[in-house]
Amino acid sequence: MRIDAYEDPGPPERRGGWWYLAWLVRRQWPRCLAGAVFASVWMVLLAATPYLMARAVDHGLEPGDLAALAGWTGAMVAVGGINAWLGVLRHRTMTKVRMDANFRTVKVVVGHATRLGAALRSQVGTGEVVTIGVGDVQTISASLTAVGPGVGAVVAYAVVGGLMVSVSVRLALVVLLGVPLLALVIGPLMGRLQGRETEYRERQSVLTARIGDLAGGLRVLNGLGGKGLVADAFRGDSGRLREQGYRVGAVTSWIQALGVGLPMLFLALVTWLGARLAAQGRISVGELVSVYGYVVALGWPVAFLIEMGHQLSRGVVAARRVVAFLRLEPPRDEGTREAPAEPSVLHDPASGVRILPGRLTALATSHPSDATEILDRLGRYTPSDATWGDVPLAEIPLAQVRARILVAAPEADLFAGPLHEVVGAQETGPRGAGNRATSHHTPADAEPRIRADELALLTQALHSAAAEDIVRALPDGLGTPVEAQARNLSGGQRQRVRLARALLTDPEILLAAEPTSALDAHTEATVADRLKRAREGRTTVLAATSPLLLDRADVVHHLVDGKVAATGTHRELLDTEPGYRALVARDGEAVAEEAAAEGEPAR
Repeated sequence: MRIDAYEDPGPPERRGGWWYLAWLVRRQWPRCLAGAVFASVWMVLLAATPYLMARAVDHGLEPGDLAALAGWTGAMVAVGGINAWLGVLRHRTMTKVRMDANFRTVKVVVGHATRLGAALRSQVGTGEVVTIGVGDVQTISASLTAVGPGVGAVVAYAVVGGLMVSVSVRLALVVLLGVPLLALVIGPLMGRLQGRETEYRERQSVLTARIGDLAGGLRVLNGLGGKGLVADAFRGDSGRLREQGYRVGAVTSWIQALGVGLPMLFLALVTWLGARLAAQGRISVGELVSVYGYVVALGWPVAFLIEMGHQLSRGVVAARRVVAFLRLEPPRDEGTREAPAEPSVLHDPASGVRILPGRLTALATSHPSDATEILDRLGRYTPSDATWGDVPLAEIPLAQVRARILVAAPEADLFAGPLHEVVGAQETGPRGAGNRATSHHTPADAEPRIRADELALLTQALHSAAAEDIVRALPDGLGTPVEAQARNLSGGQRQRVRLARALLTDPEILLAAEPTSALDAHTEATVADRLKRAREGRTTVLAATSPLLLDRADVVHHLVDGKVAATGTHRELLDTEPGYRALVARDGEAVAEEAAAEGEPAR
């Protein structure tokens, strides 16, 4: 039975952790049933070996019947061979069960994260998502491997108990009552483990989020002298997580110790009772041998039952976290009014910003977060009273807004894959977008096959973003693999790749925050010129303080405390607004220094 990593996982169960685990079993019930059958037969045949051994002793060895002895011995060898084969089938089947649960959970989590879209970060932390993807998915999939052996353990346990009835009713009762008594002892520890594991996972997600924040802002923290303070806080959180891990380990150690020790005591009792019965002559030597064999055979089902309880206890904790994530819902889209049919004014009443259609507009402020908030309101990523034409933006269906307005964030995610796919062009032919298994794994020595029209648009977008040198510098050009977040590119290269991706989309309205902040003066001037030409007649808004960009803008809004303080062209504001002049002068000095270093006049 093949596992398709790309098939529809189906609607997940969201009523609770146990419901979710049951859903994973139902989605692959033939495979789980096969695993249970293989495990049941495998464990029953383990118990059959002592039975065959008892017959070999009583009917062959004791009376001296060599033919009977050879027959029963041959039967044991055959059963051993069949059992070895069944063991391989059981292991392979449960591995497929684990992998299916892994892929299915990853798909439902990633799919739901995609549906949440921009609402994801406002509802759940990055650390929570990472912990689910890295830890909880593995825990859930591992817990399902206990399903087949667990069912097999119950069946084998009942079969062994039935076989021992033929030897001694007292021994059979001891065997049949032993596991329920073990469950009464270990059961409370399972509940305690769930509580400890839940708290540990929560602390782990918090610490994971802090690691991500540190990785992204370490340079800033170091410059501000706050590295030591944050390191102390991280050390404290890490210590608390370690202590919680010790608590989880303490409960787990008790479960494992009791899981090993109590069954041994239980089986020792069965062995002792069997020896007394043999000494009293109430059972034969062969039956005594079978009792010893049954005791050994019982070790497997008892161990599997305890392991199943342990794994399912951890799995249900992880499943509850997945279910909690799946219950998150994006804000309801109640838009019913049509977007303006023609290019229209975007207006943000909170700041006073008015974006005229077909113009290149710049937002200049000493606080970049103010401009970013305005772009988010105009792109309808945050609730606001913004209007598009004479229609409130919130009353327009979100699909229409997303289709025509693009917010290009400065740190937008870049996914791993060939450069042409990172920018947005897809392959065609046998390695194309229709071939899902290879669309993100173009060989380094293979030239991507892109349709001529797409290649022309891609080339134009890269040219407008002044990114042709990136393609030339990479060993395989557009087919060169790019790491996640383009870590194998420089900061300026990543910025131009993001800009090229936005330009390739060619939205009616483009809202971009600091698209050239990581570029040198010469490259920034090139991008400014090409961007203006590429977006001629299209509405474009740039949040920037670079004089090279501001000088190309048709309209500049100078913002103070998030409000429009003055509006005009770059040169008009330089002549009339001291605050604007001071703001731009800071960047102007840096531009002049870079231009002088390159031997070019600053513009």
